Amino acid sequence: MSVDKETVRKIARLARIAEPEERLDGLVSELNTILTWVEQLNEVDVGDAMPMSSAVEVSLPMREDKITDGGYAEKIVQNAPEPQGRYFSVPKVVE
Repeated sequence: MSVDKETVRKIARLARIAEPEERLDGLVSELNTILTWVEQLNEVDVGDAMPMSSAVEVSLPMREDKITDGGYAEKIVQNAPEPQGRYFSVPKVVE
């Protein structure tokens, strides 16, 4: 796959990037180089590769899953302009 000046112009317009006409040739070249690299990635056989979320194997410690309120609601609302007990008071926005 390759791109031409018109495609680069359209991509720039969709991305709301104002590119001068004299830069389009360079962008065409850069985008075609990137697309060549992406096409090379499609040639790699990844059929036996296991999905991973990290480059190194990490085992995270597990903790008990329990619901709490944090225990410090009063500290959270102390800087609110008009707290109502342990809750924030906000102006009415729907009538």
